[in-house]
Amino acid sequence: MDKKVEHLKMIQTIITRMSGNLFILKGWTITLIIGLLTVASNNEEGIYILFSFFLILVFWLLDGFFLSIERCYRDLYNFVRKQKDKDIDFSMDYRKHKKGKNTWIRSIFSKTLTPFYGSLLIMMLFVTLTLKINTTKIQFYIDCDEQNSNNIIDIIKE
Repeated sequence: MDKKVEHLKMIQTIITRMSGNLFILKGWTITLIIGLLTVASNNEEGIYILFSFFLILVFWLLDGFFLSIERCYRDLYNFVRKQKDKDIDFSMDYRKHKKGKNTWIRSIFSKTLTPFYGSLLIMMLFVTLTLKINTTKIQFYIDCDEQNSNNIIDIIKE
């Protein structure tokens, strides 16, 4: 029984670390997005908004990866829990549990990650549409032959 308990403790340590990574990624996502929105509202440059969308997607993929690994280790934990003490080999190989809901793509679109990152994307779309950013400004240059000068007409979408 001691071998099984030690093996389960090792697996539980990894599961705890993975869930901690999930929490930290969500915190970093919120912090960076709010920082970029603050800079974007002061500078009126669209590059910060585009970078925010990129960050949301990158953190969503990373979060999905860590959730996938955590789910695999949870299945490994259940597998070891059901084994007899004499069959314990202290294997930490989770790859044979990487199927079904434990795959990366299924983890990205899980019940926990999709609402979090989906709502962030919707919020970013709303902010992008409401902020007056230079990306929505269209400049037309018209060459007037009569005056031999260039007139600049700014049309701002509203």
